[in-house]
Amino acid sequence: MDVPAWIPVTLAAAVFQAWRTALQAKLRHELSAGGAAFVRYLYALPLDLAMLALAWLWFRPEGVTLTTSFWLFSLAGGISQIFGTFFLISAFHHRNFVVGTAYAKTEAVQLVLISVLIVGVTLPPLAIVGAFVAVTGAIWLSIPIGQFTLRGWLHASLQPAALFGLAAGLGFALTALALREASLTLNADLPVLLKALLVLLATNVLQTVIQGGYMARFERPQLRRCLTHWRAAYPVGVLSALGSAAWFTGFSLTQVALVRGLGQIEIVFTLLFGHFFLKERYRRGEALGLILVATGVLTIALAELH
Repeated sequence: MDVPAWIPVTLAAAVFQAWRTALQAKLRHELSAGGAAFVRYLYALPLDLAMLALAWLWFRPEGVTLTTSFWLFSLAGGISQIFGTFFLISAFHHRNFVVGTAYAKTEAVQLVLISVLIVGVTLPPLAIVGAFVAVTGAIWLSIPIGQFTLRGWLHASLQPAALFGLAAGLGFALTALALREASLTLNADLPVLLKALLVLLATNVLQTVIQGGYMARFERPQLRRCLTHWRAAYPVGVLSALGSAAWFTGFSLTQVALVRGLGQIEIVFTLLFGHFFLKERYRRGEALGLILVATGVLTIALAELH
């Protein structure tokens, strides 16, 4: 049984993203939400450029056409990701690292709803079920033990951290859809990796210019802190570049709802980083949440394998 390439690529992306988000959570003590988001783009640029140059030398394409649609989709995806990242980091200021990430994981369900109801994409029914199961597990991890009832869920979902997380999920869902469309505007004969790296670099340049310009105008002290704290900030950029390259490759290989659905496994990695790296403590009841996430992720993978 052949394993589709997008599955290991997505798993790698989930590891890089969980690691990067953990580092960003630590930066919340040094930078504002906007500053912690900005270093993700700024310090990713050199590696983005290096990866594209190496891929270009390896594949040696005859030519690439960057249409107006490519730049518009890249711009739309870049702006959506800026807002998604800002909302996610804002959630960290209200509750712990895992809570904000857990609610941001509703991105998978939001993607399923947008893809099926609005875009008209056909997804395997088993994969849709898996996405909902995984998201249920992710939210379970963020709700206090004994409160996983309709009333408890509604109460938890109205907390600032949850609302910021939900907004982050929507931002990331729109990002994924826009950047897949950007990759589809490129030459059909281009290798998938080269498409992903072109979208990555274009999007990252636009994000750096937009958010950097905003901070230069309205948050100049924070912009200086982003530069002076480069030792803590540049690993965020490196992990962002690696993770985004993997995500964008996955988007070029299959439907984004499948990629983001399988990417729910990130919440497991998030728990590990939160416990061992950020020294956060978790309760015993989280085992059920982890089981639900793992079950949902495996269901999505099995749906695609079959």
